[in-house]
Amino acid sequence: MRVLVIDPDPARAALVAEGLAGVDPLEVRQSATFDAAEAVRFAPDVIVIACDSPDRDTLESLREATQANPRPIVMFADRSEPGLAEQAVRAGVAAYVVDGLAPGRVRSVLDVAMTRFSLMQQLRGDLARAKADLESRKTIDRAKGLLMKERGLDEAAAYGLLRKLAMDKGRPIGAVAADLLAFAGILKGDGS
Repeated sequence: MRVLVIDPDPARAALVAEGLAGVDPLEVRQSATFDAAEAVRFAPDVIVIACDSPDRDTLESLREATQANPRPIVMFADRSEPGLAEQAVRAGVAAYVVDGLAPGRVRSVLDVAMTRFSLMQQLRGDLARAKADLESRKTIDRAKGLLMKERGLDEAAAYGLLRKLAMDKGRPIGAVAADLLAFAGILKGDGS
């Protein structure tokens, strides 16, 4: 397991390493500040941030870094202000623990955070696929409507024609439907 510990206090960072004793293989790297480029180079399995109280700049840096290179992040804060936990989670923090950095808890918190992160990534992927499928269906429906209008086909025949074109071209039906709509737009003078 590769762990990047972000903490300006070496003694507090050592508590994290102590809590991971027995994990094999284990590589822990400690840094006083969060550096997105360093996180990408090290490619940790999990990022642990221990701090007195998270600041908004750190949370914004995390948000930007996790969009480009998602990683499970655990944040141990000695204290927290109202609303910071929500901001931390929105920035990509999988576990936000206040006043609870103890070596005996570190491994279980990291395990839960890594599992939660994995599940969230799966849900994000499922959501992206569902959105793409919905958009593709809308495009197919518009292309069917165009074929029905222009060729006088019923819905089943229009879909059958789109499907045949897709199979003949070896392309997804949604892509063929999008091409048909684009060409129709050009012929009508809608495209430039």
